[in-house]
Amino acid sequence: MKRVKITVMRKSIYEDLIEKYENPIEHACDIEEGQVFIANGWEKPEGFCDSAWDTISPFVMTLAHGGEDIYDGWMKNKRSAMISCNDGFRPVSFLLETMDE
Repeated sequence: MKRVKITVMRKSIYEDLIEKYENPIEHACDIEEGQVFIANGWEKPEGFCDSAWDTISPFVMTLAHGGEDIYDGWMKNKRSAMISCNDGFRPVSFLLETMDE
């Protein structure tokens, strides 16, 4: 099984949606742009957001098992994927890349 590099590419915050719809919360997301995590197959990297992992883990597993060309030519590098977490107020975009062993 291959390792997969997960790079935080972009973190957006939709203040207008937060103001209008979200109940106040003390803690939302610690992930920062530029952070890098390494996934060993199905194993969630230490310090990685549980909710984001639920969203991206199927793609990580596909790449870790040698899958390529997710969505038939969507990515220039067929051994990668750009996936965002499902937080509608603070979506985070992750670049997933299969690592050469």
